[in-house]
Amino acid sequence: MNALPCTIYVSFTGALLALAVGGRSPTLARIVALASALTAWGIALFSAIHFVPDAAGPVTLVDAPWIPQMGIRYHLAADGISLTLVVLTGLAATAGILFSWNITERTGEFFAFFLALIGGVYGVFLSADAFLFFVFYEIAIVPKYFLIAIWGSTNREYGAMKLVLYSFAGSALVLAGLLWAYAAGGAHSFGVAELARVAVGFSHGQQVGMFALVFLGFAVLAGMFPFHTWAPTGHVAAPTAASMLLAGVVMKLGAYGCLRVAMPLFPLGFVFWQPMIAWLAVIGIIYAGLVALVQEDFKFVIGYSSVSHMGFVLLGLAAANARAVSGAVLQMFSHGVIAGLLFAVVGRMVYERTHTRKLAELRGMALYQRLPFAATVFVLAGLASMGMPGFSGFPAELTILIGTWQAAPWAAALAAVGVLIAAAFTLRVIQVSFFGQAAAGSAPLPPLPPITLPEKCGAALLLGATILVGLKPDLLLELIRPALQAPFFQAVLKGGAL
Repeated sequence: MNALPCTIYVSFTGALLALAVGGRSPTLARIVALASALTAWGIALFSAIHFVPDAAGPVTLVDAPWIPQMGIRYHLAADGISLTLVVLTGLAATAGILFSWNITERTGEFFAFFLALIGGVYGVFLSADAFLFFVFYEIAIVPKYFLIAIWGSTNREYGAMKLVLYSFAGSALVLAGLLWAYAAGGAHSFGVAELARVAVGFSHGQQVGMFALVFLGFAVLAGMFPFHTWAPTGHVAAPTAASMLLAGVVMKLGAYGCLRVAMPLFPLGFVFWQPMIAWLAVIGIIYAGLVALVQEDFKFVIGYSSVSHMGFVLLGLAAANARAVSGAVLQMFSHGVIAGLLFAVVGRMVYERTHTRKLAELRGMALYQRLPFAATVFVLAGLASMGMPGFSGFPAELTILIGTWQAAPWAAALAAVGVLIAAAFTLRVIQVSFFGQAAAGSAPLPPLPPITLPEKCGAALLLGATILVGLKPDLLLELIRPALQAPFFQAVLKGGAL
């Protein structure tokens, strides 16, 4: 466990090394990036395997003064929830580098920004000080802009700017809410536990206002309707690895902030806004699914699919019982793996070879015969996204729906419609993109470049993860459930009706 902070340090060190060697040897920059990601992921896996839960809450890893005048500390801690997402981050980072092995433009800079983003994400998931949490949160946002603006494709400048503006607007709300709580409560530090202690003395109106600022600020990055529009645009504009990170881990930062900071700090505010959150989550699930159903750009389909699936995470949080919230955390992991795999197939395996994402143009290319590996992986990832048994999406969404049914049967019933819509748009793109038949008498299509070994390894990692968790979800649930029993969460996990 004490090695977990090294995930942050290894990532930032790897970023500096990749930048230093990239100008002389792009291959060495790739190796440095992959070694850094694998090392951090190995530390995360080792820590998760040997983790012993503490009933009192997260286990402290590092706790040292940082800005003593304001009571700000460099305080890192971990529990089963943060460990689950740290493992996801290592997996997504490793797979993203494998799928970016072909990057030739400013290779060192690309992997430097990539690893800096990953270091920031690790920092968010391990922070126990709210101000430190916010700093790492901002560190994770900045590299996203450069990854999309420099190495992106369709409307990359617009997509990068929209993503960053939404992210910074949300960050401003979070900071305002935290500063309000710090000042109003006379807190002696920005420790999350300390802020929760002083928040008990806030009036109902104060809690309602503070919760609205902090939760909304985080929920923007989680893709909550109607503040979700940055996500599909950013996904489409981003290079493959950035799309994988954006859907795989960056959107999870917002949901994690809602769970770790907003809900426990301001439980009375959460209860006030709880029905509204549930409604917005359900609307997001159905609306984004219906929009995905009519998209003609392959990447937009996956982008709106991500918004829909993140709606299940927010719904699980809104239900606010142990089963639904544990399902929400499991869904964060599951969606991170599945969405990353879908974006890898669409962005790298298909687009980089056919130079089109338009479903109408892909129709008739008979990609199953020309790219059988990509077709097989996408079909399996599509089944996982639909929530088929045997894949991680099934236990995650089922757990959320059961937990939500206990709190609000109407919300569970409406969300189940979203599962049917997901099946519809997934089967549509599978049929059109990979199993369309060329018109009779048309000229033979030229062969496409074969799938490379790094791409196959990256796909195998992600596919193996969704199958492993799908067959044995308790591998993660046994980490997640004890964390929710800590006193820190009990103020909001009462399991009451919405």
